[in-house]
Amino acid sequence: MSKGTLKRIGMLAAAVALFAAVHEGMHAVLALLWNEYGSFAVRPHGFEVIYQSPVAERAGLKWGFISGAANAMTILLGYLLYSYRAKLASLRPPFLKGLGFYTAIIFLLADPFNLSIGPFLYGGDIGGLIAGFGLNRYFIQGFFLLILLFNRELIAGQILPLFGVRTKHPLFRPWFKPD
Repeated sequence: MSKGTLKRIGMLAAAVALFAAVHEGMHAVLALLWNEYGSFAVRPHGFEVIYQSPVAERAGLKWGFISGAANAMTILLGYLLYSYRAKLASLRPPFLKGLGFYTAIIFLLADPFNLSIGPFLYGGDIGGLIAGFGLNRYFIQGFFLLILLFNRELIAGQILPLFGVRTKHPLFRPWFKPD
């Protein structure tokens, strides 16, 4: 493995760790505020805060906030990073530039994926949103699928080209071009 590849893996790993710290940290802080924090676990599909109340007993607005605030925080931070994309792309230390690149992408995609496609694969935070806010599961999934697709367009059309990423792969190219 080349030195450049190892550096990119390091940048990606740091971005994933940053995402996990923010996302799971938000769950933990809110769970502590409502005396629901139990422990922290590392699962094959990611990191997880374990709560005091069993899933079957979770009801009320607090669960909507405990589950949803982490998603809202990471997506909003993703948009903040997107708004600073030009500054991130011009950072001099290559590690910081790469960290900004990967962090912006992860923060824009991870939680929209978690709330749209993730429930079909591993559950995720959607149960708390349903229990806490009384929203329809498919409404939540559809809404966050639209956000996922919108964010994918931002990444393909703005972030990748700004960081010099060129590809012909359809997943990484804009699907919609402004007239």
